[in-house]
Amino acid sequence: MNQPHLPPGTQIERPAVGEPQQLLLLLLAAGQPADLLAPLALALRRQFSQAAIVTLPAADDLTQAEDWVRAAQVAMGVTQPATALFGFGLGAQVALALVHRHDGLAGRVVAFGGDYPLPPESAPIQTTLHWLHGGADPEVPPARVLVHLERLAELGADATLDVADGVGRELAGVLIDEALRRLRGHVPARTWREALGGGGGRAAADEAS
Repeated sequence: MNQPHLPPGTQIERPAVGEPQQLLLLLLAAGQPADLLAPLALALRRQFSQAAIVTLPAADDLTQAEDWVRAAQVAMGVTQPATALFGFGLGAQVALALVHRHDGLAGRVVAFGGDYPLPPESAPIQTTLHWLHGGADPEVPPARVLVHLERLAELGADATLDVADGVGRELAGVLIDEALRRLRGHVPARTWREALGGGGGRAAADEAS
Protein backbone atom coordinates (compact mmCIF):
# COMPACT_ATOMS: atom_id res chain seq x y z
CA MET A 1 0.00 0.00 0.00
CA ASN A 2 1.43 3.37 -1.02
CA GLN A 3 2.02 5.90 1.72
CA PRO A 4 0.15 9.21 1.22
CA HIS A 5 2.26 12.22 0.32
CA LEU A 6 1.82 15.90 0.99
CA PRO A 7 0.18 17.66 -1.97
CA PRO A 8 1.65 20.41 -4.15
CA GLY A 9 1.02 23.82 -2.64
CA THR A 10 1.65 22.66 0.93
CA GLN A 11 3.32 25.38 2.98
CA ILE A 12 5.75 24.06 5.61
CA GLU A 13 7.50 26.02 8.33
CA ARG A 14 9.77 24.01 10.61
CA PRO A 15 11.23 25.15 13.94
CA ALA A 16 14.39 27.21 13.60
CA VAL A 17 16.21 24.80 15.92
CA GLY A 18 15.57 21.14 16.68
CA GLU A 19 12.85 18.72 15.68
CA PRO A 20 9.13 19.61 15.83
CA GLN A 21 7.42 18.92 19.14
CA GLN A 22 3.95 19.81 17.86
CA LEU A 23 2.25 19.85 14.48
CA LEU A 24 -0.10 22.75 13.79
CA LEU A 25 -2.05 21.96 10.63
CA LEU A 26 -3.95 24.78 8.94
CA LEU A 27 -6.65 23.50 6.58
CA LEU A 28 -7.86 25.52 3.61
CA ALA A 29 -11.20 24.80 1.94
CA ALA A 30 -12.33 25.18 -1.65
CA GLY A 31 -12.36 28.81 -2.76
CA GLN A 32 -10.24 30.09 0.12
CA PRO A 33 -7.08 32.04 -0.83
CA ALA A 34 -3.71 30.56 0.09
CA ASP A 35 -2.89 33.46 2.42
CA LEU A 36 -6.20 33.40 4.33
CA LEU A 37 -4.65 31.79 7.41
CA ALA A 38 -1.33 33.66 7.24
CA PRO A 39 -2.12 35.89 10.29
CA LEU A 40 -2.94 32.78 12.29
CA ALA A 41 0.27 31.06 11.18
CA LEU A 42 2.29 34.10 12.24
CA ALA A 43 0.67 34.22 15.67
CA LEU A 44 1.22 30.50 16.16
CA ARG A 45 4.90 30.79 15.25
CA ARG A 46 5.40 33.51 17.86
CA GLN A 47 3.86 31.35 20.58
CA PHE A 48 5.02 27.86 19.61
CA SER A 49 8.63 28.04 18.51
CA GLN A 50 9.08 24.26 18.53
CA ALA A 51 6.05 23.51 16.36
CA ALA A 52 5.93 22.63 12.70
CA ILE A 53 3.29 24.81 11.05
CA VAL A 54 1.86 23.28 7.88
CA THR A 55 -0.83 24.82 5.67
CA LEU A 56 -2.64 22.31 3.46
CA PRO A 57 -4.53 23.25 0.28
CA ALA A 58 -8.18 22.36 -0.17
CA ALA A 59 -8.79 18.63 -0.44
CA ASP A 60 -11.27 17.03 -2.81
CA ASP A 61 -12.93 15.04 -0.02
CA LEU A 62 -12.49 13.88 3.58
CA THR A 63 -10.54 10.78 2.59
CA GLN A 64 -7.95 12.89 0.81
CA ALA A 65 -7.85 15.40 3.68
CA GLU A 66 -7.26 12.60 6.20
CA ASP A 67 -4.49 11.13 4.04
CA TRP A 68 -2.77 14.53 3.94
CA VAL A 69 -3.05 14.96 7.71
CA ARG A 70 -1.46 11.56 8.24
CA ALA A 71 1.23 12.33 5.67
CA ALA A 72 2.08 15.56 7.51
CA GLN A 73 2.33 13.69 10.82
CA VAL A 74 4.74 11.19 9.29
CA ALA A 75 6.79 13.86 7.50
CA MET A 76 7.15 15.95 10.65
CA GLY A 77 7.58 12.99 13.00
CA VAL A 78 4.76 14.17 15.27
CA THR A 79 2.10 12.00 16.92
CA GLN A 80 -1.65 12.46 16.70
CA PRO A 81 -2.08 13.80 20.28
CA ALA A 82 0.54 16.48 19.53
CA THR A 83 -1.30 17.57 16.37
CA ALA A 84 -3.82 20.42 16.20
CA LEU A 85 -6.10 21.12 13.23
CA PHE A 86 -7.14 24.70 12.42
CA GLY A 87 -9.67 26.00 9.93
CA PHE A 88 -11.90 28.95 9.12
CA GLY A 89 -15.45 28.58 7.80
CA LEU A 90 -15.56 25.53 5.55
CA GLY A 91 -12.01 24.69 6.60
CA ALA A 92 -13.20 24.49 10.20
CA GLN A 93 -16.06 22.25 9.12
CA VAL A 94 -13.54 19.92 7.45
CA ALA A 95 -11.41 19.80 10.61
CA LEU A 96 -14.44 18.93 12.73
CA ALA A 97 -15.56 16.25 10.29
CA LEU A 98 -12.11 14.66 10.29
CA VAL A 99 -12.05 14.02 14.04
CA HIS A 100 -15.59 12.69 13.95
CA ARG A 101 -14.49 10.36 11.16
CA HIS A 102 -11.43 9.28 13.14
CA ASP A 103 -11.50 10.20 16.83
CA GLY A 104 -8.02 11.15 17.99
CA LEU A 105 -6.65 11.94 14.52
CA ALA A 106 -5.57 15.17 16.24
CA GLY A 107 -5.38 16.18 19.87
CA ARG A 108 -7.25 19.42 19.21
CA VAL A 109 -9.39 21.17 16.64
CA VAL A 110 -9.53 24.96 16.56
CA ALA A 111 -12.57 26.02 14.52
CA PHE A 112 -12.96 29.67 13.53
CA GLY A 113 -16.44 30.57 12.30
CA GLY A 114 -17.32 26.96 11.57
CA ASP A 115 -19.91 24.49 12.76
CA TYR A 116 -21.63 21.24 11.94
CA PRO A 117 -24.15 21.35 9.10
CA LEU A 118 -26.45 19.20 11.27
CA PRO A 119 -26.65 18.60 15.04
CA PRO A 120 -23.98 16.07 16.06
CA GLU A 121 -25.12 12.53 16.86
CA SER A 122 -21.76 11.44 18.26
CA ALA A 123 -18.73 13.11 19.80
CA PRO A 124 -14.97 12.62 19.60
CA ILE A 125 -13.57 11.70 23.00
CA GLN A 126 -9.84 11.81 22.24
CA THR A 127 -9.95 15.25 20.60
CA THR A 128 -10.60 18.59 22.30
CA LEU A 129 -12.73 21.00 20.26
CA HIS A 130 -12.29 24.78 20.47
CA TRP A 131 -14.76 27.10 18.70
CA LEU A 132 -13.83 30.76 18.10
CA HIS A 133 -16.74 32.76 16.80
CA GLY A 134 -17.75 36.30 15.92
CA GLY A 135 -20.80 37.46 17.85
CA ALA A 136 -22.11 39.18 14.71
CA ASP A 137 -21.42 36.29 12.32
CA PRO A 138 -24.35 36.48 9.85
CA GLU A 139 -23.88 32.99 8.40
CA VAL A 140 -23.38 30.85 11.49
CA PRO A 141 -25.00 32.44 14.57
CA PRO A 142 -23.17 31.73 17.83
CA ALA A 143 -26.46 30.59 19.39
CA ARG A 144 -26.54 27.66 16.98
CA VAL A 145 -22.99 26.72 17.86
CA LEU A 146 -23.86 26.86 21.56
CA VAL A 147 -26.74 24.40 21.05
CA HIS A 148 -24.34 22.00 19.35
CA LEU A 149 -21.76 22.54 22.09
CA GLU A 150 -24.29 21.58 24.76
CA ARG A 151 -25.22 18.48 22.77
CA LEU A 152 -21.55 17.51 22.52
CA ALA A 153 -21.18 17.83 26.29
CA GLU A 154 -24.09 15.43 26.73
CA LEU A 155 -22.24 13.00 24.45
CA GLY A 156 -19.05 13.22 26.49
CA ALA A 157 -17.00 15.66 24.41
CA ASP A 158 -14.46 18.19 25.64
CA ALA A 159 -15.40 21.42 23.89
CA THR A 160 -15.15 25.19 24.37
CA LEU A 161 -16.71 28.23 22.71
CA ASP A 162 -15.36 31.79 22.75
CA VAL A 163 -17.50 34.54 21.22
CA ALA A 164 -16.18 38.01 20.35
CA ASP A 165 -18.91 40.65 20.47
CA GLY A 166 -19.14 42.90 17.41
CA VAL A 167 -16.98 40.62 15.26
CA GLY A 168 -18.49 39.33 12.03
CA ARG A 169 -17.39 36.49 9.80
CA GLU A 170 -13.67 37.11 9.87
CA LEU A 171 -10.42 35.77 11.27
CA ALA A 172 -10.17 38.61 13.77
CA GLY A 173 -7.16 39.22 15.99
CA VAL A 174 -9.25 38.90 19.14
CA LEU A 175 -10.30 35.40 18.09
CA ILE A 176 -6.72 34.40 17.31
CA ASP A 177 -5.71 35.66 20.76
CA GLU A 178 -8.44 33.56 22.37
CA ALA A 179 -7.31 30.52 20.41
CA LEU A 180 -3.78 30.95 21.75
CA ARG A 181 -5.16 31.28 25.27
CA ARG A 182 -7.11 28.05 24.89
CA LEU A 183 -4.14 26.20 23.43
CA ARG A 184 -1.89 27.25 26.28
CA GLY A 185 -4.32 27.17 29.19
CA HIS A 186 -6.96 24.51 28.56
CA VAL A 187 -6.18 21.10 30.05
CA PRO A 188 -7.90 18.48 27.86
CA ALA A 189 -10.59 16.44 29.58
CA ARG A 190 -8.90 13.23 28.44
CA THR A 191 -5.90 14.21 30.59
CA TRP A 192 -8.15 14.56 33.63
CA ARG A 193 -9.84 11.25 32.83
CA GLU A 194 -6.50 9.49 32.65
CA ALA A 195 -5.35 11.08 35.91
CA LEU A 196 -8.57 10.50 37.84
CA GLY A 197 -9.81 7.34 36.19
CA GLY A 198 -13.19 8.95 35.51
CA GLY A 199 -15.33 9.92 32.55
CA GLY A 200 -17.80 12.48 31.36
CA GLY A 201 -17.55 15.48 29.10
CA ARG A 202 -17.48 19.16 29.64
CA ALA A 203 -18.32 22.25 27.68
CA ALA A 204 -17.43 25.85 28.33
CA ALA A 205 -18.56 29.06 26.68
CA ASP A 206 -16.98 32.46 27.20
CA GLU A 207 -17.17 35.90 25.71
CA ALA A 208 -13.94 37.32 24.30
CA SER A 209 -13.31 40.90 25.26
